[in-house]
Amino acid sequence: MYKTREKGVYLITDSRGLSEKEFYERIETACREGIALLQLREKDSSTAELLERGRKIKEIAGHYGTPFVIDDRVDIALAVGADGVHVGADDMPVAIARRLLGPGKIVGATAKTVEAAKKAERDGADYVGVGAIYDTTTHANPVRTSVETLAEIKKAVDIDVFAIGGLRAENLDILKGSGVDGVCVVRYLMQSEDVEGDLKRLKEAVEKI
Repeated sequence: MYKTREKGVYLITDSRGLSEKEFYERIETACREGIALLQLREKDSSTAELLERGRKIKEIAGHYGTPFVIDDRVDIALAVGADGVHVGADDMPVAIARRLLGPGKIVGATAKTVEAAKKAERDGADYVGVGAIYDTTTHANPVRTSVETLAEIKKAVDIDVFAIGGLRAENLDILKGSGVDGVCVVRYLMQSEDVEGDLKRLKEAVEKI
């Protein structure tokens, strides 16, 4: 079962606006500097592109010992030897993903309510991502989740809980007292002009929540 060793940063990829070189460089820097989890999430990529990127990222993540999951696609995760998958509310059910992957892989889920988080845990999820805490451009028309709900979810389950949605080093004070195990970021690092510096600042902010 996957558990973070300490409060951490969970990076979700977004290649938009980046060259292939920039894309992989940002991922490698993040892995080298110590992220807790990495997810390949490229909604506009073909299966062939996901396979290619998945194989390359698996090599990078493996070198640094970074747990690596694929968004939604259990077939891609199995094909590239990823550590698991993340499934959203409209993706494959957690229970089926767990059955297909087996007990040794990571299965993450999205949850916006206490009930959804508890069901994900019962069905075999290792963690839940909860949000959006702030508005975000990564998802179209994101539904906001209150920090009160986030804290309730954390109290209700024994698996890791990550906050997501417009989070940056400068705005994590809102999460104080929530008990979360870490934060998910996308553009904050994927569009950063200083991945190493921004990740360091983010990790320091995460430690204080």
